[in-house]
Amino acid sequence: MDPVTNPYAPGAGQRPPELAGRDEQLAAFDVVLERIAKGRPERSLVLTGLRGVGKTVLLNALRSGAVRRRWGTGKLEARPDQRLRRPLSSALHQAVRELGHPQSDEVDQVLGVIKAFAQRDAARGAKVRELWSPGIDVPAAKGRADSGDIEIDLVELLTDIGGLAADIGKGVAVFIDEMQDLGPDDVSALCASCHEISQSGLPVIVVGAGLPHLPAVLSASKSYSERLFRYQRIDRLTREAADLALTAPAKDEHAEFTSDALTAMYLATGGYPYFIQAYGKAVWDRAPRSPITEDDVRVAAPEAESELAVGFFGSRFERATPGEREYLRAMSDVAVACAERGDDQVDDIGSVPTADVAAALGKKPQSLSPARDSLLKKGLIYSGERGRIAFTVPHFGRYLRDHT
Repeated sequence: MDPVTNPYAPGAGQRPPELAGRDEQLAAFDVVLERIAKGRPERSLVLTGLRGVGKTVLLNALRSGAVRRRWGTGKLEARPDQRLRRPLSSALHQAVRELGHPQSDEVDQVLGVIKAFAQRDAARGAKVRELWSPGIDVPAAKGRADSGDIEIDLVELLTDIGGLAADIGKGVAVFIDEMQDLGPDDVSALCASCHEISQSGLPVIVVGAGLPHLPAVLSASKSYSERLFRYQRIDRLTREAADLALTAPAKDEHAEFTSDALTAMYLATGGYPYFIQAYGKAVWDRAPRSPITEDDVRVAAPEAESELAVGFFGSRFERATPGEREYLRAMSDVAVACAERGDDQVDDIGSVPTADVAAALGKKPQSLSPARDSLLKKGLIYSGERGRIAFTVPHFGRYLRDHT
């Protein structure tokens, strides 16, 4: 097969040629946008799922839907070492620009509030780069979104931006990737501001994406967050959707898969979108001709697995310290043991009791808390329920058993 025409795209956050299995989420978001534009009450949206299920791709697709409706949009990626003010200010600045409000004086007023919000974090004697707000040439507003209390300031900022959008019958959508990495104060402020905005009926919505424990992070901050957001679990694709993700791009290039090849691909990838793209690319490059067969999948599998081992699994494993790697390997071993004894709570992700991990390492659970907490902060594992932990990356346990 011609590698130049290879249609598959195994890139981080890169939209695949066929966004299969997400029609329900896209259609539901269109309804949300329409309701908000008409002044109807709606909740902000949170997408949760493991690494590799396509949360970032879907987040970008939802943003494209808002752009098509001429909403103002902005996007940011949360990081554990970064506070919310400056990246959110940049995202909201972009959203205001996209709105295209005809009254420049009103736009300048809101831009001044964004600038004040961004600069409030700068300490006395801060460097010029910490005070500079690219593209905002108006002076920072006084007495608005600059109190220093992130909760108060964010409510004031979103209220002003929502009013600007309402003036011209549009809305503003803020998209936050890796939302679980926001700091506790920022999470609390975001929940409070979403609550206030929804009560006021302003056309502003937050769309977040994060790991499976994100709902617990939000709930720990504000108890009403369970009713504040609409939660959507993004999972691996069904067999039908996985087949479509492979066959539709191939058809565009006048190629096809045999039914046995599609079965082999689903068994190899587990229906995870990132794996589908990685295997699809490797199989296309290896297959001599169309139709692509089960033998082609078998021949290309080592290449796909090698690519995943380096770029998807290995890069994450390298972030762990030796002690943390020992903990991860123990998780993998315990998951196998749980499956062999018929533990109905274990799954293919490797959800295991923390007490069993400690027992496997021959240590007290308390002594392993630093390693476990560090792995949680690095996003390599998560705790879906008290006393159990799981990998955030599908098939990670298998990688550990095969490569470490």
